[in-house]
Amino acid sequence: MTTPSTAVTAVTAGLNYLQPSALRPVSYTFQPPPDTPWESGSYELRPMPIADARAATAPPDIEREGFVLRDAPTAVRDFLDDAEVTAIYHREVAELALAVTGGTRAHVFDHLVRRREADRAALSFGRRATDGRAAANGRIHNDYTEESGRRRLSLVLPDPEEAAAVRRYCIVNVWRSIRGPVLDTPLAVCDARSVMAWDLVDAEVRYPRRTGEIYLATHSPSHRWSYFSAMDRHEALVFKQYDSQLSGVSRYTPHAAFDHPEAPADAPLRESIEARCLVVFE
Repeated sequence: MTTPSTAVTAVTAGLNYLQPSALRPVSYTFQPPPDTPWESGSYELRPMPIADARAATAPPDIEREGFVLRDAPTAVRDFLDDAEVTAIYHREVAELALAVTGGTRAHVFDHLVRRREADRAALSFGRRATDGRAAANGRIHNDYTEESGRRRLSLVLPDPEEAAAVRRYCIVNVWRSIRGPVLDTPLAVCDARSVMAWDLVDAEVRYPRRTGEIYLATHSPSHRWSYFSAMDRHEALVFKQYDSQLSGVSRYTPHAAFDHPEAPADAPLRESIEARCLVVFE
């Protein structure tokens, strides 16, 4: 593999924003009904500066920018083994989420392995390919909205009394490479302080047995994007997707995969895992 020529502290790359529209966007995770597109809505690839957060004067903080990088080696040997991931990685993610947020209880409720398509097709919503693996998701999105973030609490804690006793909780994603350093299609995250409420658009995600709700983002030149160059397997990026506290903390961190303009043509395809975790503060 070709080695990148020089270290850079920022790049300019295309990020997929939703074009403003009066229609509510919908995307399918399974074969949609006849004559129905996989996704509705129009997207525009906007060139945006994306800083290498490794060069930041002050390391990002999850309660300020909405994201943080930790050195977090894992004992998992095979991330394609669901049983091993559930038995080992979920515990590791819960411990990391508590260490990063200061919460008292953590509940990991799902995980997903993604792999960049072999033909490096244009980035889309990252639906599953014929091999069953999800592709890299190149649409700027946040996994929860105000409504779906609130709904997630009762799904994770189905006991009404236990859920009602929770005063504050948040939902975080934990993202890591499951191969070597990520040179192809890294993950960009947007500083939560640079995102205004009117930048976020409710959108449906339709699964075979339910419909979820996420935020998509329309473009603003004020958005401040970052990534961590060459993230390796021993590192984990933790970023906020929802916080029930309405002020004083980050609440949403839009994110998306992007094509790195300095990536070697023969860079290995990115393979990564993301796990979602609900953290309770008491």
